[in-house]
Amino acid sequence: MTIVSGKEIIQQARTEQYAVGAFNTNNLEWTKAILHMAATQKAPTFVAASMGAIKYMGGYKTVAHLIQDLDDALDVSVPIAIHLDHGDYDASLAAIDAGFTSIMFDGSHLPLNENLARTREIVQIAHEKGISVEAEVGSIGGEEDGIIGNGEIAPIADAVAMVNTQIDFLAAGIGNIHGAYPDNWHGLNLDHLQKLTTAVNDAAGYNVPIVLHGGSGVPDDQILKAIALGVAKVNVNTEAQLAFHQAVRDFVLSGQDLQGKNYDPRKFLAPGVVAIEKSLTERMSIFGSIGKATH
Repeated sequence: MTIVSGKEIIQQARTEQYAVGAFNTNNLEWTKAILHMAATQKAPTFVAASMGAIKYMGGYKTVAHLIQDLDDALDVSVPIAIHLDHGDYDASLAAIDAGFTSIMFDGSHLPLNENLARTREIVQIAHEKGISVEAEVGSIGGEEDGIIGNGEIAPIADAVAMVNTQIDFLAAGIGNIHGAYPDNWHGLNLDHLQKLTTAVNDAAGYNVPIVLHGGSGVPDDQILKAIALGVAKVNVNTEAQLAFHQAVRDFVLSGQDLQGKNYDPRKFLAPGVVAIEKSLTERMSIFGSIGKATH
């Protein structure tokens, strides 16, 4: 088994200036696709699950055990973190108890002082068990499991205060948005990212890994510039969902599933799995994580 803490994966990425993918799982097929591509591409990877996906899949322990068991069954042999994505306080505690190895506590919708206090509590509990912690300031745009972010630009002072809670990596709003980007989106605020990275590095005394949420649809050149400025983890979900949907829809509309032998869901979902794997491989290539598990 190669399940490790998120910190172990992301620190190497930050040092070597590439990014690891945090790919959200939604079911068995999704989990297998993520782990298969991680193994095939020798790419350290976060298998992420939102609170909504965890509820759908049967609970925190079900998700943790599924990832652990598939990691063994598929002989993945690359570093994998089991990551809670945008968890509230109770979800963070449940994920820690269930065997997740990386927690994102999202208190960005709370007043700053409350966000910091709750984050400190989660950090203390998680670190005692060797589990890494991500936290957020400056809410990410769009919607994630019913939580709507305004797409704020994270105040640098807030980012410094959050890093001082001893989190392992920081999610900060820099104009990024969950879901599909609108036509009038102005792009990432890379100037602000550079200032923020400098400030948090100075405060922490080391290079703090920054997390880019809403990685689906961000132009490749902006992804590469963001990685050069300190981003070491990029979250991707919508992009893979769209690819899966289109592939399964095309298969069904082609009529192949009506020939009497392709009604088996394992068969008509298979094109969607292939589409997920293609999408993830393209992202891993841009992030620079392919082959990084060989050393």
